[in-house]
Amino acid sequence: MDAMGRVGVLGLGAMGQPVAARLLERGFAVTVAPHRNPAPAEALARRGARVVRSPAEVAAGADAVVVLVPDAPEVEEVAFGPGGVVEATGWEGVLVVMSTISPLAAQRIAARLAERRVTMIDAPVSGGPARAATGELTVMVGGDDATVARARPVLEAVGTRIFHVGPVGMGQVVKLCNNLLIGIIMVANSEAFTFGVRAGVRADVLQQVLSAATGQNFLLDRWVPQTLLQDRYEPGFGLALMLKDLNLVTAAARELGVPLFEGQLAQQLFTLAHGLGYGQQDYSAVSLLYQQAADVVIATGRPRRGAEAGAPWRVRKEGE
Repeated sequence: MDAMGRVGVLGLGAMGQPVAARLLERGFAVTVAPHRNPAPAEALARRGARVVRSPAEVAAGADAVVVLVPDAPEVEEVAFGPGGVVEATGWEGVLVVMSTISPLAAQRIAARLAERRVTMIDAPVSGGPARAATGELTVMVGGDDATVARARPVLEAVGTRIFHVGPVGMGQVVKLCNNLLIGIIMVANSEAFTFGVRAGVRADVLQQVLSAATGQNFLLDRWVPQTLLQDRYEPGFGLALMLKDLNLVTAAARELGVPLFEGQLAQQLFTLAHGLGYGQQDYSAVSLLYQQAADVVIATGRPRRGAEAGAPWRVRKEGE
């Protein structure tokens, strides 16, 4: 703790704010800088965080700076833009990029930072805001052994499973593999639940049985009950962010010559959902494409758009 006791956090959104709060809870001296919305920084200040105005000021008093912004351009902005981290005079801390970005972008940013004597690891996370708040994230780390060892106290404060998967950029590769899977699986869950409920099975019954059968998956156990089964799609992991990650993985796969048949289908479905205005909702809102097409609400079995909105739905008989 003594060697890595002061931590800055840049990006105070759905993940950054609970990560910063968790670091405070674990006894780190935390410095933050608000971006457009001052409310998260003000809330963290009430818990003991120091609030400054720029990324450079965040870095100046920190042993490590955690970055949780949406994509590579924002990482580059906080690192190299006006008032960026590299403007902190003589700073030789560790930049811990927890954002999910292109592996090539991570390597490019790390190389530029190295020219300024700043070391970087990429450490994208999985688990969502709830697990960030409790320090139960899974962290996929790319970087050299020495730098990862320096940053480990910070990583262990927010994650229970820390995987050092290779050099810089490889954390991003593994995270994109994860999000490729969950994007595809969320679509599969949406199809199965729309079909089952439209055919007459209650959604809660279907979830219980599938969770005990070979169709069991993490999202079915942990995500579907709070979203599809409640017909609530407040963002835990935003649909726009899932689409960004699917765009990243399909672009990288294309360069590598790797076919992604299911991944590209998922990408198109999330693109459609985003175009229909669901970008700021949870990525489970992709299920609404299926629910609207089949005219059924998964949570209730009632019509999504039909005239019989007050009646339970049923399977149409032949000739109806």
